[in-house]
Amino acid sequence: MENKSLITDEKTVRASDIVPNEQTPPSKEALNGAFFWLSAFYLVYCARPEDWIPGLHLLPLAKISGILAIIGFVSSVGKTRRGLRDLPVEAKYLLVIIALLFPSALLSPVWKGGAFFKSLDFAKVYVAWVLTFLLVTNFDRLKRLVFLQAGSVAAISVVSVLKGRSHARLEGVLGGIYSNPNDLAFAIVLSLPFCLAFLLSAKGVFRKIAWALSMLLMAVALFLTASRGGFVTLLVAGVVCLWHFGVRGRRLYLIFAAVVGMTVLLLVAGDRLKDRFFAISGEDLNGGMVSAYGSYEERRELMKIAVHGVIRYPILGLGMHNFPNYSGKWRDVHVAYLQIAVEGGIPILILYLLFFWRGFANLRFLGKVRDLDHETKLLVAALHSSLVGFVVGACFSPEAYQYFPYFTVGYTSVLVAIVRERQRANLNRPSMPPLRSDSYGTHTRTSTLTFSH
Repeated sequence: MENKSLITDEKTVRASDIVPNEQTPPSKEALNGAFFWLSAFYLVYCARPEDWIPGLHLLPLAKISGILAIIGFVSSVGKTRRGLRDLPVEAKYLLVIIALLFPSALLSPVWKGGAFFKSLDFAKVYVAWVLTFLLVTNFDRLKRLVFLQAGSVAAISVVSVLKGRSHARLEGVLGGIYSNPNDLAFAIVLSLPFCLAFLLSAKGVFRKIAWALSMLLMAVALFLTASRGGFVTLLVAGVVCLWHFGVRGRRLYLIFAAVVGMTVLLLVAGDRLKDRFFAISGEDLNGGMVSAYGSYEERRELMKIAVHGVIRYPILGLGMHNFPNYSGKWRDVHVAYLQIAVEGGIPILILYLLFFWRGFANLRFLGKVRDLDHETKLLVAALHSSLVGFVVGACFSPEAYQYFPYFTVGYTSVLVAIVRERQRANLNRPSMPPLRSDSYGTHTRTSTLTFSH
């Protein structure tokens, strides 16, 4: 028996290039079609093109994309690399949340029909969530969905600034999730970390300039909403972003740019926002009473009413979106945790907290994985910044049913699944020497092939 060793040329490998050595799933064209309609659903939900593109308001785009996404979901079951049995525990939490919203609606002491149909509409987030987990089996698809969200919110910000000159706080410029200035500000903050990640990973000056301008206009739109909760959320998410991208990523120029940019925006577009903060004390800069103080007092009263509602209906709550009627003020309580507790009950609140806790658990797992490529590390940092922003922002905004935070947890779940599939694939590969990192985020490996005769 004679052994010979052959040393091959040094090969450059990225962690993202390590993909599972599995056969291509059947019906690839069907899966591509399902992913297309999933992408269309994301685009319609995030960009609301019917609100700002002439003629599209005549088409029920949300219903069409939702129905086709459901068809895509049904057609993809059993044909993907992942199956329903592979769904993570956070998917089960979300399913139980939605399942409990229906008895909450049917037993509502306020308005059964309204709560039922609102719950039915909200159930679409589960279809989108599960379809995302089943179909997004590589980093490119995941990046495409994140790009749709970030790019859509950037476009919405530009449209809002251009069309909202005569609208106080950009209220009612667009419909749906962007009709309320606080909701618009919240969506902007949750998407800004993704825009920064795309800016840092973009190749070419033109793309970098495009993302930088997009972020600037998003910040302008946020300041024009004069949303106090949105501004606090921006500060928190911004600090986490700067920690990840600026301090740990050794890009200290980002900290300088953020401080300068924030100062300029406060001077140019922050008058209304500053007045609303000073109004908490009952006076503005000129010593006069302003309407924002009444808003502050009303929110305090709504919080008290919500706590009373939780105590009175602790198990199933009032039914989805029934609190404004119950309070008699026709306003949502501006705390997402209280909102879902009073409308869904304490069991749903517990599941709600567990669902988002799983998002942070996924990020902790990803933080321990070695040899993640540069783009994946940027996305992990952006996901963490967005989730932290949500957890804080939820204390100031009624965002319990907005899809963006659920999407963010879904992105973490998909990324964990992709990394674990890579790890399993590596275990099934022939033994190879460990990767050696270089300063550019790539990895090199010298492989030895042994032949026996």
